[in-house]
Amino acid sequence: MTDVFAPSPQPAHRLIPSQFPPLGLFDTVTTAADLAAVMDLVGWTNDRLVVDRISRLPQTEWVYGTPNASIVMAAFLHVAPGGMRFNGPELGAWYAADDIRTAAAEVGHHLRRETVARKVTTMTRTYRAYAATLLGDYLDIRGQQTTHADVYVSDRYDASQKLGEEVRASGGAGLLYDSLRRRTGSNVVAHRPRNIVDIVQTDHFEITVLATSRTIDIRKLAL
Repeated sequence: MTDVFAPSPQPAHRLIPSQFPPLGLFDTVTTAADLAAVMDLVGWTNDRLVVDRISRLPQTEWVYGTPNASIVMAAFLHVAPGGMRFNGPELGAWYAADDIRTAAAEVGHHLRRETVARKVTTMTRTYRAYAATLLGDYLDIRGQQTTHADVYVSDRYDASQKLGEEVRASGGAGLLYDSLRRRTGSNVVAHRPRNIVDIVQTDHFEITVLATSRTIDIRKLAL
């Protein structure tokens, strides 16, 4: 099958737990040398993994000196221990959705998994939403859940991480793929920090899940 590429949904929506406040470290520095010094000063590089990850990211892809640059860089430098669907643990990526409802379904799924792992009946978490423009053309595997069945497995990431890292290594922008958590939704993963632009923080949401139900309660919070 010939690869198909398409632009990202515009804007693309991302939800981040409010417990991780934006630090602004990358927003104000103007050179890569200044950034390295500031990172060391404020402790970002105390984490050996962060040092290793930023060394894997070419300086030409670092984002700094623009509003919300820290939000972008955190997505690449602070990574879940086992990685995520289309990235391994060595370097992160920017995951977003075509619709805020899709984004909520995605984070709600992972919150429910955490609820089960913690052996509690319910959990509630507050998230802040971002809308961004994602530049570039993305490998489009939407509608290919049969031909890419190994990539779409809901509880295993080995094949999807391999594909995602192959896209990154080839210089690709990332991938477009069907949401497994919202039937009509689609997601995008961006592997290039410099392609994530015009980032705007929008609303705050409180999401509640039950360990025994697929229902996700989403409440928009008044600012």
